[in-house]
Amino acid sequence: MSNESMMCDLETGVCGVNEEEAMQEINLNHVEKRITLYYATDPICSHCWALEPVLHRFIEEYGHYFTLQIKMGGLLANWNGFSDGANGIQKPSDVAAHWKEVGEHSRMPIDGSLWHDNPILSSYPPSRVFKVIQSTHPGKEQDFLRLAREAVFAFNRNIGEDDVLTDIVNQLGLNGKEVVEAAAEQSAQELLEEDFENVASLGVRGFPSIIIVNEENQGIKIVGARSLETYVQALQQVLGGDLKPKQITSLEQKINEGHLLFSKEMEVLYNIEKSDIESYVKSELAEHTYRMGLILNEMYIEHI
Repeated sequence: MSNESMMCDLETGVCGVNEEEAMQEINLNHVEKRITLYYATDPICSHCWALEPVLHRFIEEYGHYFTLQIKMGGLLANWNGFSDGANGIQKPSDVAAHWKEVGEHSRMPIDGSLWHDNPILSSYPPSRVFKVIQSTHPGKEQDFLRLAREAVFAFNRNIGEDDVLTDIVNQLGLNGKEVVEAAAEQSAQELLEEDFENVASLGVRGFPSIIIVNEENQGIKIVGARSLETYVQALQQVLGGDLKPKQITSLEQKINEGHLLFSKEMEVLYNIEKSDIESYVKSELAEHTYRMGLILNEMYIEHI
């Protein structure tokens, strides 16, 4: 407090700023706009996997402006009567070519050969596991979703199978057998159906869909994997003001999160050219703290 115009007045009994009102109305509530970002997705959505680098960067820089709510959308209940005419998909083997195309375009590695020899019959089992973890171990569900996507897209594992899901949950330090068994209960399906209802109420018809809304439930829906600028502009429009991005987590901290980091993700996160990634990694990480490898001709690093 400044000493300017300070005084002690015997009549008012105040030591403070001269000519202060004896009685004043005040409001100490710091009102901030409440923004919610709904992310409608599915564990086997290839375009959601392609969006990972951009979405990761967006949340890193601007996540302090909103509350993130991830909703499962139910991409594949089963193959009975399923049809995706836009992508020429009528049967499991049709997915392989589509996934390959998405992987090559996005440079987020996708194998996809499991659709020929061990196809996923439904995306509901991993979605129910997500919901169980979300309800019993909040904060771990996003890690599960990331590891599940690495498993199915990069490592060609069938995340519709209980043993694969159990292994992934175990990697989180949770009891995989218990979680997967809980995911088979009707209560888990009910949690999943709540997400389906929420997604439908948001007007979602495809994945990924991101809906950014204010406290009056007014906002913007963005369908498909879009550029970072698209999401920043949408958030700015909903907030009605300028945005101040946070500093991005260092590569050393990022690699300690426990999942792979692909070249494309580092390029987007740190604004680096593909040709400079290897030298950047060596400059940022201590030797013998990481492993570097290739998956489907895409470089990745992981913590040792």
